[in-house]
Amino acid sequence: MTVNSIRLEQHFEQMSEIGKLGETGTNRPTLSPSEKQAFELASSWMQAAGMTTRIDNFGNLIGRLEGTKPELPVLMMGSHLDSQPYGGRFDGVAGVLCAIEAVTTIVEKGIKPERTIEVVSFADEEGWRFNKGLFGSRGILGRLEEGELDRADKDGITRRQALIDFGCDPKKFDDSLYPPGSIHCFLELHIEQGPVLDLAHKPIGVVSGISGPLWWTVKLKGMAGHAGSVPMPIRQDALVGAAEIILALRQIATQIPDAPTVGTVGTMNVFPASRNVIPEEVTFTVDLRDIDLSRRNMYEAQLREQIEAICGKHHLTYSITEDWNSEPRYCADWLKQIIHAQCNNLNLDAPELMSGPFHDAMALSYATDYAMIFVRCKDGISHNPLEFASYKDLALGAEVLYGTVLEVLKHEPYNL
Repeated sequence: MTVNSIRLEQHFEQMSEIGKLGETGTNRPTLSPSEKQAFELASSWMQAAGMTTRIDNFGNLIGRLEGTKPELPVLMMGSHLDSQPYGGRFDGVAGVLCAIEAVTTIVEKGIKPERTIEVVSFADEEGWRFNKGLFGSRGILGRLEEGELDRADKDGITRRQALIDFGCDPKKFDDSLYPPGSIHCFLELHIEQGPVLDLAHKPIGVVSGISGPLWWTVKLKGMAGHAGSVPMPIRQDALVGAAEIILALRQIATQIPDAPTVGTVGTMNVFPASRNVIPEEVTFTVDLRDIDLSRRNMYEAQLREQIEAICGKHHLTYSITEDWNSEPRYCADWLKQIIHAQCNNLNLDAPELMSGPFHDAMALSYATDYAMIFVRCKDGISHNPLEFASYKDLALGAEVLYGTVLEVLKHEPYNL
């Protein structure tokens, strides 16, 4: 193995101490003091590898290994260091630390690439603090939407203020943009966050594409009343309507048993939230994903029909706000070929599989060719302190990434 597996393991152990939750969990919100601490640690490793580092105005940490021909579009790789509030040690972190290890190995081998390499820890991939993710990766491409800076977290802190507190200047976003054509390709290593590789006893997988996520915020409005006196037949109970919609979503998403469609309601707020008051207002999120856009569109239409019917039955009004909508994005064939070749060199039988979760690579796919390497995680558990990937598997992933980078540096897509 060319990469230093012991050093990589030490880096994971050190990073896991920042925002540590219990024995194995992580709570490292975006644009927080703990993420800044994580950036400082990762930056020290980048600098030790000969990279210059900076935090741009979107809150991204960027390590840059200057090529001998800096005018060439950059080879970019990375992931994120922010976590879910009840997260694990490897989600996102694997992509950043393995990328740092790949660059460190390149420098230690005395390789001087013509093309500049950048390793990025993107800001707010997770999206839970401000209810919209992939902020940093969309930001550098000029793909932010109106009103994103005004989104507030549960404490009332806006994203704009959080960026300023982090040392960024939202008024200077233009200084941090990547012009069209300035990124040669993007590579992201990530734990699978699903059970396919674990069940197949395969440490490494090659991603074929990323499912298209549709995110809604749904608000139902009924009528509050005394829980002891309003007869059941005339109640306008918003929570009952929400419960039926949740069940309808599950039925819609599972109507084709073997399809990879998934539907989730992950958060819910009930007003006035008193045990003896009929719920008047319920706000909840919907997450619908599929690799097949036509099927997802069909299911979206079915869900809208169900919401209309259920609210009519219970005499509720409703609103649907679309927070995120992306079609499935497929990896570049030429990059997949390189990754498969690297796996073959290591005698790894690496299957191709789709990604249900979205990643920063999805945002980059709108600007450049991309590919992803998946690393097996135990029982497919993620977004949970029980999330686990072995250091042996992670080192294998870093080795595949290292070899892939070397090949990308040697070839252009039209030469393959």
